[in-house]
Amino acid sequence: MEFTYTALSKTGQKQTATIQAPNEAAAGHLLKEQGLLLTEIHENSKGASIDFLKSLASISLAEKINFIENLSIMLKAGISISRSLQIGFKQTKNARFKVILSDVYNQVEQGKGLSEALSAYPKVFSNIVTSMIKVGEMSGNLDKSLQYLSNQLQREADLKSKTRGAMIYPSVIVGAMVIIGVLMSIFVLPQLTSVFKDFSGELPYATQVVIAISDFMSEHSVIAVGGMLAVVGAVIAFHRTYTGKRAFDIFFLHFFVINTIIKKVNLARFSRILSSLLRSGIPIVQGLEVASESMDNTLYRELIAESSEDVKLGKTLTASLGKDATLFPILVVQMLEVGEESGTVQEILDQLATHYEEEVDTILRNMSSIIEPLLLLVIGGVVGILAMALIAPIYSISQSIN
Repeated sequence: MEFTYTALSKTGQKQTATIQAPNEAAAGHLLKEQGLLLTEIHENSKGASIDFLKSLASISLAEKINFIENLSIMLKAGISISRSLQIGFKQTKNARFKVILSDVYNQVEQGKGLSEALSAYPKVFSNIVTSMIKVGEMSGNLDKSLQYLSNQLQREADLKSKTRGAMIYPSVIVGAMVIIGVLMSIFVLPQLTSVFKDFSGELPYATQVVIAISDFMSEHSVIAVGGMLAVVGAVIAFHRTYTGKRAFDIFFLHFFVINTIIKKVNLARFSRILSSLLRSGIPIVQGLEVASESMDNTLYRELIAESSEDVKLGKTLTASLGKDATLFPILVVQMLEVGEESGTVQEILDQLATHYEEEVDTILRNMSSIIEPLLLLVIGGVVGILAMALIAPIYSISQSIN
């Protein structure tokens, strides 16, 4: 929010200006730090609209990692948490993040813990962030917890970046195929199929289908394109629901091309997160709860949450995770079982995370060589069917003429 204030300096000089702060109390506190005595303050209507625009700005994972890394370095250097936060929100260039960090700073100044202040923004700071910071506060090793957290978030960012990068190529190809197919159906195919409409003989079934599609697309192009966009919108809306997300997760876990990648990505993520949480001193039950909430795949999330309840009741981690061999292969379960028997679960999780991260990295590097043949088969199949649908009636016409 933007406030206009009137204040007195230490020399008694009166000054009027504007200041950005989450609320009036925060603005007053910031002015007090500048050595000013506040006499009058009010919110600007323009500031309200600016604040709304700030709320729309996204906060990238890289910005959060940078903030946590800097906070860890400053605490390690002996700077107080309050001063570190003040430096943090002054350094950030993201308007929305600046307002959030300013509010976090004010809450800490009022006596709240850092984890408690951050938990007021669950969409910005996930449960894993607040949990690891809380453990660091309780143990007195906040700088170390922040360093572990920074490393974990950096690995997560690298994994997401590689996955998205590998999906760009097939996404562009498929998108181009759809656009070309629509344009051909509207502008090109009607010109070709118009020749066959005057043919007295019976056209092949494939040709009839192509003619029907091209006629519909050319005569009702707005409806056709609008319908396709509506279907895409409905699929996206369905995916955002829990039922839809779960349905897509089940489908992709059984889709023969990418199911291996999805499993390895989720196993790497689970192993790395739980290992980081255990290293920070979080108990296994709470660690499983946080790891569950951090998983993108709903099936993994449900099984890990169920494992947390099982471990709470006295069952072993491996007995619970081993209930679904599709999600947690025998290799993972057996290695964790060895870790439970020897008391080295954290080290085993580190090894599993490294192993699956390397495998995912190898698969993603070779993704183009895996997907290219499949795309060529699909494109070749579509072109072949279209060619047969157009060539067959031409051959029939030539035969009848002969």
